[in-house]
Amino acid sequence: MDIRYPTLGFHQSNIDIIQRFQNKVLKHMVNAPWYIRNNDLHRDLQVDAVSSEIQRFAQKHEVRLHHHENVEAIQLLDNTCIVRTLQRKKPFELV
Repeated sequence: MDIRYPTLGFHQSNIDIIQRFQNKVLKHMVNAPWYIRNNDLHRDLQVDAVSSEIQRFAQKHEVRLHHHENVEAIQLLDNTCIVRTLQRKKPFELV
């Protein structure tokens, strides 16, 4: 296998790395066997996944911007003139 994995198109998201670490920590905390699913572990421990937490914080941030006293802060929500070529996540896309 080629060690230059970016040229093969593989992409490792930071969110996936954080989610994997959270899964490992939760399994280690409760001493869960290897065959326990991560979804079951999250449900039983009532812990949200990383992506749902990011969405929750993005929604809270958007509400704060709507109620902000500075007019220029509200203009941060305007995404009509943004031209993007990469598929990066912006705060308005997380909501």
